[in-house]
Amino acid sequence: MLLLELSEELLELLNGEDLQNKQHEAMFLMTVTEDGWPHNAMVSTGEIVAIDKENLRLALWPGTTTTKNCLRTKKALLVAVYKGKVNYLRLALSPLGILEGAKHPLERFSAKVELFREDQAKYADITSGIQISLKDPATVLTRWKETIEETRR
Repeated sequence: MLLLELSEELLELLNGEDLQNKQHEAMFLMTVTEDGWPHNAMVSTGEIVAIDKENLRLALWPGTTTTKNCLRTKKALLVAVYKGKVNYLRLALSPLGILEGAKHPLERFSAKVELFREDQAKYADITSGIQISLKDPATVLTRWKETIEETRR
């Protein structure tokens, strides 16, 4: 199914709340390099927040290949496996820059959902996506909460 907005399930995942229970979820943020090759980066629920069903904000580490690609092309594809579905979000990006005085100086982007697609196999259940285990959950969750607050500005 092709849509121009997030599903309720994905909106719930990316709402910036209850990060403690979402700390194991990781997603792919896919961009294209200068020489035309796909580039994948893993991102977490502490780096992406849904403002509403049509708009997201991203907070990415400055100077990374992913951030450079986002700044150059202003496009990305987010792939999230959640609640038995693979979700594909085609995003049109607008750079917001690093928030002045930010506790976590990250490159921020406004992202408009250009296309949303859910995928499920009729013959099999999708039982998991990329799962992570934080080495220092207390520190990382604190940083994520602060990042989400700064990313919303």
